[in-house]
Amino acid sequence: MKLKLATLLIAGLATTQAFADECGDVTIAEMNWNSASLMANLDQFILNEGYGCTAEIVPGDTMPTGASMIEKAQPDIAPEMWTNALKDSLDRGVAEKRLRYAGQALVDGGEEGFWVPSYMVEKYPELATIEGLKKHVKLFPHPEDSDTSAFYTCPAGWNCQISAGNLFKALNLSDAGFTIVDPGSSAGLSGSIAKAYTREQAWFGYFWAPTAILGKYEMVKVDFGTGIDVDEFLNCISLEECDEPKATMYPPSPVSTVVTEKFANREPELLGYLNKRGFTNTEMNQLLAWMEDNQASGEDAMFYFLENYPETWKQWLPKEVADKVASAL
Repeated sequence: MKLKLATLLIAGLATTQAFADECGDVTIAEMNWNSASLMANLDQFILNEGYGCTAEIVPGDTMPTGASMIEKAQPDIAPEMWTNALKDSLDRGVAEKRLRYAGQALVDGGEEGFWVPSYMVEKYPELATIEGLKKHVKLFPHPEDSDTSAFYTCPAGWNCQISAGNLFKALNLSDAGFTIVDPGSSAGLSGSIAKAYTREQAWFGYFWAPTAILGKYEMVKVDFGTGIDVDEFLNCISLEECDEPKATMYPPSPVSTVVTEKFANREPELLGYLNKRGFTNTEMNQLLAWMEDNQASGEDAMFYFLENYPETWKQWLPKEVADKVASAL
């Protein structure tokens, strides 16, 4: 009898240990911008509390993290990877079965465009189109030259200054009466929107999402009436040497979660979660705005998200896992 009891106890301990070891150690790259920091902390919390992992956050950045995942199979997860930045390397890593694309971290992709405040479109609905803007050019006075109108571009030195400049030319905005205004910096560009919005003044220019600014201030992306021509954008609009640019809307930039093939094979259940986990730009804009207003860290934002968006994150998880995460809060 004692022997049978001892055998059962040992078997039970072995089973318990097997469950404890089911997930194991996981490394997650935390990139140095707010949305990526939020995602890294979120994945760590859900893996630890929902799946029983021992997940650790490690510092990351796009290029070195991508290279390390390909060459060393570490870290296991890069939650937010703007894949166009190293597309050839990542695709080669996938082809060589070193990497795997998981879900879309930002389901809408990184978004760029020319924008106007929503209160202006409410008053003049035609401002939602580029032709409508040209007809109402006088609504957008230049801050330093009353004879022309203002188009706020991407800051000097950024690649988006090239694309915005080429599209300004392709859309014939100069002929319509617009002049490019260089805001000087990202803060200057954001500040120009905040100032205009606070005073309900006119504003027209380039911006991108997800960002805190578009979380705070409702803006409308202007329709060029062209659709998206990816080839034109990649082979001319985004290049300095683009002599005859043709108008196209900005194509979305893919933003994926990337994992090592070794991790994907070892943890199929976790891969299932990462395949489903993704934010819309509207959701992320709101979260980034909250982070900025509260000077919050990625960990702070993670708790805020879990507490205030349960209808979003519970869809990514099996019920028993979601219940564990909710209990841990």
